[in-house]
Amino acid sequence: MTEAVGEPPTPVSPAADRPPAVAWDWSAALLGLAFAVPAALVARHDVGKGAAFAVGVIPPAVVGLRPLRKGRMASAVLGVLVAVPILAGSILANVPVVAVVGVFLAGIGAALLAQRSRLGSIALALGLPMIGIGLSYTDVATAAGLAIVMLGGAVYAAAVSLLWPESDPLPPPPHAPPVPTLAYGVLLGATGATAAAIGFALDLDHVGWACAAALLVIRPSAEMQEIRSAGRIASVAIGALLAIGIVRLEPAAGWYGAAIVVVVATVAATRGSRWYITSAFTTFLVFVLLLAGNAAEAASRFDERLSETLLGVGLAGFFGLVIPKLADLDTLQPAPSRPAAK
Repeated sequence: MTEAVGEPPTPVSPAADRPPAVAWDWSAALLGLAFAVPAALVARHDVGKGAAFAVGVIPPAVVGLRPLRKGRMASAVLGVLVAVPILAGSILANVPVVAVVGVFLAGIGAALLAQRSRLGSIALALGLPMIGIGLSYTDVATAAGLAIVMLGGAVYAAAVSLLWPESDPLPPPPHAPPVPTLAYGVLLGATGATAAAIGFALDLDHVGWACAAALLVIRPSAEMQEIRSAGRIASVAIGALLAIGIVRLEPAAGWYGAAIVVVVATVAATRGSRWYITSAFTTFLVFVLLLAGNAAEAASRFDERLSETLLGVGLAGFFGLVIPKLADLDTLQPAPSRPAAK
């Protein structure tokens, strides 16, 4: 659910400056292992809650350590940017028309916020898709419980990060990155709203899956969106199949805990990868949450997840790639006069 954490909406860098397709950092893997310990322990008693807690530590794992400890508790803010939008989406989902309009306006608002601050860029990349996730939960109490567990995971991860040694801060980039235009915000809102409207009209079990998929892959850079679109489809299929394979074995709860540790550690270790692989791990956790003890639903859940992912990616392609090309729209503009993010 939280694949886009911390990723600013900027174009892909030149080939010479690109990171490896799949990166690996052993120090980050160790940090991810520490993040995952409570989730693994919870999973021994309640697999679903353990998986939810693990999802909560994914955003800090993807962002990684800030060099100085004084900035590391900011990782807890990522938990807020997950929990609050999920709850907001759940509230909106009880009135479909309001939900569709709300997602449209949220897309425009997120793009405008991204023009003003780094936090706005994170809200666009993370908070907005989480509203889509929340549309799957019409029971606000269930959404609130999920949000609290995920927020707890993020706060725990922020606290653990304080134990890691400090390092020299990286020099700030010479220029702030370009920012999304208002036109992009309109396209973004239209993408999410259309996905939500289709989900409500078809009475899908998880209205938010297509909406979140669309909002997670659409980007103002066409090249970045194409990479994320292909990566999203492949990663969702792989993550779901791996989870189904484990669930059908009906292992003891301790094995679920071990799998959670491996997943979170791998997410952290591969955070620098160019390929969009994080969604394989988040999909794995979501499927474990849904299917532990309900292996009979595996095939239907897989078909549902993959078809709604394809729907979301298709809508993102129409609004994010086709319309800008036909209308000759610029979806990025030079950075406003503000200091570069440090």
